[in-house]
Amino acid sequence: PLISKGANYLHTSRRAAELIKYASNAFLATKITFINEMANLCEITGIDIEDISIGMGLDKRIGSRFLRAGPAYGGSCFPKDTKAITSTGDKFKTNLSVIKSVIKSNENRSKLLLKRIYKILNNKIKNKKISFLGVTFKPNTDDMRESASLKMIPYLCKKGAKVSYFDPSGIKKEFLNFKNWLYKKNIEENCSESDLIILLTEWDEFKSIDFKRIVKKNKFKIYDLRNLYTADEMKRNNIEYYSIGRSDII
Repeated sequence: PLISKGANYLHTSRRAAELIKYASNAFLATKITFINEMANLCEITGIDIEDISIGMGLDKRIGSRFLRAGPAYGGSCFPKDTKAITSTGDKFKTNLSVIKSVIKSNENRSKLLLKRIYKILNNKIKNKKISFLGVTFKPNTDDMRESASLKMIPYLCKKGAKVSYFDPSGIKKEFLNFKNWLYKKNIEENCSESDLIILLTEWDEFKSIDFKRIVKKNKFKIYDLRNLYTADEMKRNNIEYYSIGRSDII
């Protein structure tokens, strides 16, 4: 029935089928990691990563999917399969150095973003109210496996920040062993007293927020890890705004 609906069918050996799956996910993880590293360069050179993503994506040999800069990749497949294929390579004495570099770069991604949070808050983390919007690794799921939030939130809590979060999929047991965090039941309650709001997951609910209305403080900052907003619209509202792969510090 799948073939009759237009699905492609390829007959291979079992081992080839396994390697196709590993190789495909490793390649997609590589695309994500590549565009994240390009975003780092764009932030320094004053180039908008959106232009790079669109321009590259127009090349049909590359394609536009998985060329969106943001946090480290997570989920159940990419972290597991990149490690599995490199482990397989080691077993058969084949160095898959490109994929190993992807794994290392992705592991360092959250560290890099945390360093920027320090800079945004002028190296003063303790007692700062930091609000996360979204903690799952992608929207429309309650899956927390390998989410960037699992590294970022515990780290900020240990450094004395007062962290809160709202995710449409509900409270997460993964944070129960840490202090200095709160789960908030909606966007407004989560952000009303924030010093810094971090947009981590691109849920539809987070794409059209009136931050000036819901945040009670006169001065607050936004770190948009999904580039859901633009610097121009934030500047019009007199909001200090930071994003990924743009030199848009206001």
